Amino acid sequence: MSTRYYFHPVCIEHEPSPQHPESPDRLRTISQVLSTEEFAPLERHTPSEAERAHIIRVHPEAYVDQVFDLIPETGYARIDADTIVSPKSGEAALRAAGALIDAVDAVMSGATDNAFCAIRPPGHHAEIERGMGFCLFNNVAIGAEHARAAHGAERVVVMDFDVHHGNGTQACFWNEPNLFYASTHQWPLYPGTGDKSETGGHGNIVNAPLWAGAGSDEFRTAMCEVVLPAMENFGPDLVMISAGFDAHRRDPLAQLELETEDFVWATEEIRKIAEKKCDGRLISTLEGGYDLQALGRFGSRPHTGPDELGRMPTRSV
Repeated sequence: MSTRYYFHPVCIEHEPSPQHPESPDRLRTISQVLSTEEFAPLERHTPSEAERAHIIRVHPEAYVDQVFDLIPETGYARIDADTIVSPKSGEAALRAAGALIDAVDAVMSGATDNAFCAIRPPGHHAEIERGMGFCLFNNVAIGAEHARAAHGAERVVVMDFDVHHGNGTQACFWNEPNLFYASTHQWPLYPGTGDKSETGGHGNIVNAPLWAGAGSDEFRTAMCEVVLPAMENFGPDLVMISAGFDAHRRDPLAQLELETEDFVWATEEIRKIAEKKCDGRLISTLEGGYDLQALGRFGSRPHTGPDELGRMPTRSV
């Protein structure tokens, strides 16, 4: 089984200001772990920049222009109170979305079995006409739309286990019957969406909210009883994971109590669905996760091959 790893150093140069939780050190930590001999078999690829045509499948041109007009030559500018950009943020955003485009091309063409995109800025809070929650463009939605437009994928699943609900991905998918979004997340919590009553315009949204203090048992029950059966019943041609690791018990921005093994287990269960329904086509992309020790911990676990990377813990706001 082959795994492609997409990373570009400019994603580290996206600097949302000192002390900001969405720190470049997040990606430095992951890059350092994956540079070890243990991960030598990974197929390493440098993503291209996404083209405007890719982005405007999800975001209107006026919003895309607004984002790039805000990128400063020096210092910082704000998309909103929490979403800050600096001189390299525009290129980083294009490489982040480009990683999803390249990963979709590789997985859908059969050039690789699965892929992990180590990117920032993250994307799952970016709504159609609004960046927020550290996110500029919705990378996973851009990837899903590319799979449909360029590769004829009829049904795409995104599963999001970030501790924060992916309001942006939900909004992008809401009226699209052939796009399915499922999320486990702490609720109530930022951004305030993700109640289980939010089911989309075609029953294509599944939310399994968890209360503060919930841990492994509650998470695995929600996955087994709610999320995984719905994903399998949808019958995807491609499975994608918004991999946020901030539900880890060490993370400073929320109050779930998951362990590294829970992310390993969840990704393995998701991979089983991909193998059963769509020849193993699976793409995982980094969202949140703000404790550096938790982000790097997977590197100390025993691995059996590069495919184990798909089970790395991730998280976004």
